Amino acid sequence: MKVKFILTLALGLLVSLAAAPGTAQDKHGSRPDFESFTWTEINDDSAWSPRAGLQVVELRNTFYMMGGRTPIDPRIIPVPGASEIWSDVWRSRDKGATWRRILDTAGEHHWPPRAYFEALTKGRYMYVLGGQDFNIIDNPFPGGPEQIPVSQFFNDVWRSRDGKHWTQMTAAAGWEGRAGLTAVVHRGAIYVMGGSFNDDEAIGPQGPARVYFNDVWKSRNGSDWELLTDDAPWAKRAGARVVSKGGYLYLVGGEAGFLCQPQPCDPPYFNDVWRSRDGVEWELVTDDAPWSPRPGHVVVVYRNHMVLFGGFGLSDDFTDPFGAGNPLDVWVSRDGYDWRQVSDSPWNAVSPEEGKYDFDALVARSGRGFWRKAIYTFGGDRETFDFADLDNYLNVDNDVWSFAPRLRRWGHWDKDAVATVPTEPSLSAAPNPFNPSTMIQFNVPAATRVELEIFDIGGRRLRTLVREEMAAGSHTVEWNGRDTDGRAVASGVYLSRLLIGETVLTERLVLTK
Repeated sequence: MKVKFILTLALGLLVSLAAAPGTAQDKHGSRPDFESFTWTEINDDSAWSPRAGLQVVELRNTFYMMGGRTPIDPRIIPVPGASEIWSDVWRSRDKGATWRRILDTAGEHHWPPRAYFEALTKGRYMYVLGGQDFNIIDNPFPGGPEQIPVSQFFNDVWRSRDGKHWTQMTAAAGWEGRAGLTAVVHRGAIYVMGGSFNDDEAIGPQGPARVYFNDVWKSRNGSDWELLTDDAPWAKRAGARVVSKGGYLYLVGGEAGFLCQPQPCDPPYFNDVWRSRDGVEWELVTDDAPWSPRPGHVVVVYRNHMVLFGGFGLSDDFTDPFGAGNPLDVWVSRDGYDWRQVSDSPWNAVSPEEGKYDFDALVARSGRGFWRKAIYTFGGDRETFDFADLDNYLNVDNDVWSFAPRLRRWGHWDKDAVATVPTEPSLSAAPNPFNPSTMIQFNVPAATRVELEIFDIGGRRLRTLVREEMAAGSHTVEWNGRDTDGRAVASGVYLSRLLIGETVLTERLVLTK
């Protein structure tokens, strides 16, 4: 009776919140009220180096940041695009507030350093696909600079369950090595499409011409690849984004070159949208969406809506052709044809100089309740092509932001709501009883070492979920009902034990099957 009462009370609370005036539910029925979403900076200086072309995935309620490029001071290496390329992996269990490096770039037995690659999750694994590095060689062409950039383009595929231990699924997938590719999991398979190889003439004007792709490939395991089409009807491009929504693949935007001459001019950027159920047959949704053509943007799916923002743009100022022109807008669409602008200040930016491109973003639980989600962004680039600006290399970020519904206080928007540090430790789980997983939430009053473990009723330790230094704040970790070896445990009663400094808390967990 007690369990039934608690479940009834929880259901009633959810219904009342959904129906409350001013919430994200009422304005557009069941649709999110994106106009009420706010941008919050979670971390303005993450432990990892500022970088662009990075990737971040979420696996088992943990963020993993990896790869990317950090520009080098041109006073040290006077070659356009000179960068340090990374293959490190960082982990965050508190939605980007704190990070711990779990794999170093110099580490062996994992993928070589790269940027502008793809990373995604499928099942219990995270995958790394493609990308490029950056090298400098003596210029073999007369009359040019002493040194020029040369990149290696990858078509390997790697996977890992924990971000530390990686397995190479293939050293050479069927598709050619490329950067600026886009990939997604759709109907249980990995799809890869688009991209390019060879450096753009804006970076390496004396190198070989850049080659673009409009092919589509499919794999169910990352090892064996099937060519679906070598010439899709959409124009060859790099820097596009693809998402899976409602049984369709949606391909959005991109570029076929960074610059155009003379400036200002209309660069070879795209604002078209295409869709396909199978990656073979494609239909044009719109050839001219209302948002400006762009590469370097992101598109994520939030509650059955595509959300597009960020990207690179050229200056339209004749007096400053190399100035910043990055778009400042956020657009949403349910079908790829009708788009609605919901914000003109991503990251609370007030000028194009503050707009980002070549960042990464994902949708994850916000930590404010297991049923709520937010859009998170990581790092990114704000550089221009003004290579005479010796401080341009500093315009790369290592911040973390969220874009989410405003905090509510019993159905009313709380304009003054701010994140607070808990004063007492606490431990809870929801749902509980659960099947197949539960979110364990705990409060840490001050930065300290934290351990969170799962035991069976006999006191045998089954799983260690957390064992590390953690920042003060509220944290959420998922337990998927499996032990350390990945075996599903039987239905029954289990205990979660939280150790915060000298304080020990326990919570009873009930797994039903």
